[in-house]
Amino acid sequence: MHPASASEWWTIVLMERASRFIWHLKCGRKEQKLFLEAMMTVAELFERSAESLQLFTDGEKRYSQLLFNICHEALRTGKRGRPTKVLPKGLVVRLKNKSSKRQDSEGKLKKVETPKPEHPETTKKPEEKDIHTNHVEAFNSAIRRYLAAFRRRTNTYAKSVVGLQRVLDIFWMVHNFVRSHFTTREVPAVALGIIEKGLTWEDLLQIRLIS
Repeated sequence: MHPASASEWWTIVLMERASRFIWHLKCGRKEQKLFLEAMMTVAELFERSAESLQLFTDGEKRYSQLLFNICHEALRTGKRGRPTKVLPKGLVVRLKNKSSKRQDSEGKLKKVETPKPEHPETTKKPEEKDIHTNHVEAFNSAIRRYLAAFRRRTNTYAKSVVGLQRVLDIFWMVHNFVRSHFTTREVPAVALGIIEKGLTWEDLLQIRLIS
């Protein structure tokens, strides 16, 4: 079985932990464009948020690098020299390592990294025990259980990115607006306050798409 790092294709999931609402669910070739679109979503969420935002990722470093490129700011201290670039105040990024290659000077695996410098006035920092992506891993398992397109390459929808993305879009709507999550016991969109009650399949099928 090949490691995830060797994969040519990728599925990106951005999930809000408390409500389990999925803000972004895209698949495609493992290229800059796919990662950039996801980090643009994170930057927009941070801009709209009145609170701090914490992003926990797996061992893929492109997430933090692209997010830093999009929304970093210069920290002016009044000292001589070029100002240090940092993440905006309130934005925290933590990277959870799974690879044995990332070791500290003593040869121990660095389980958690702070990949980019943070603003000194960012006071809300996560505890190490809270830095994980278990909820996303559980969602990935659900995708494999429910969607044959992710298990069988012979499936029609697995033969093209467009077809596979259609399946994911439907799964995204059902997850966010129809089905109660097994941990929160609420429909994610209801838990987040987007709608007052979950939609039925009939409601979903009657929604008109305006493009």
